[in-house]
Amino acid sequence: MASTSFQILSDLHLETHSSYNFPIKHTAQNLALLGDIGQVAHDGLFDFLERQLNRYWNVVFILGNHEPYGTSWGSAKARVRAFEAKMQSLRKTSTIGNFMFLDQGRWDVNENLTVLGCTLFSDISSQMVEVEKRLRDFRETTDWAVEDHITAHGSDLDWLNDQVKAISEAEPQRKIAVFTHYSPTLDGQAIAPRHMDSPISSAFATELGQEQCWTNQAVVFWAFGHTHFNCDFTDKYGKRIIANQKGYASALEADCKIERVYTIGQSKFSGLLL
Repeated sequence: MASTSFQILSDLHLETHSSYNFPIKHTAQNLALLGDIGQVAHDGLFDFLERQLNRYWNVVFILGNHEPYGTSWGSAKARVRAFEAKMQSLRKTSTIGNFMFLDQGRWDVNENLTVLGCTLFSDISSQMVEVEKRLRDFRETTDWAVEDHITAHGSDLDWLNDQVKAISEAEPQRKIAVFTHYSPTLDGQAIAPRHMDSPISSAFATELGQEQCWTNQAVVFWAFGHTHFNCDFTDKYGKRIIANQKGYASALEADCKIERVYTIGQSKFSGLLL
């Protein structure tokens, strides 16, 4: 199977920087931005995205929980869709790269590799009172309540399970990479030790260990963000699980590798720092 290389980043939080002029050294064919890159209310976010499209073949974009701050989820999605349409139109007369907003979206990279992408809201039902009290999401995002978050989790999870099942049955030669913002696992390798027993852990991660999208052997790679804790390990199903998150402007995550290349489509995956 032909390999495909990605730079994968999340949680740049450019809204906390003095500007959206954040440098990313180009080291791969494709760039995946897995949420909390900035806020859609800021024109600077879209200027940043367009600059990346002049450098990469494909830019994959997932919404995180911070992008809609100052607006609603519906408005945030509409603005990103409008940008996507604008870039598609521009591609007709330029060499700009392909922008893909994956909101329960599928990208067939080639005949043997598919990327599935969604926000994958977490399941906060067991800690909903504490989560609602502590999280800014329900104050900074209009028309968004705990119940909406829980419903969105169910929608994203059902979609992922259905997609993985359908692809693995209809096209068994395909391998699947999943890109999400929220974490899909409570594995200790994916959680900062100081947060292991947090009363709001469900706001950041959901254990999907028994779900079709997690156990199906067609899924060979899963990248996520949101936790501000980085990891790179292989689980018992042979699936590689990675997070490469920068964090707020005031604290660059020490192990965030902006230039790291993740190659998907080899018998043994590589994550090369070039």
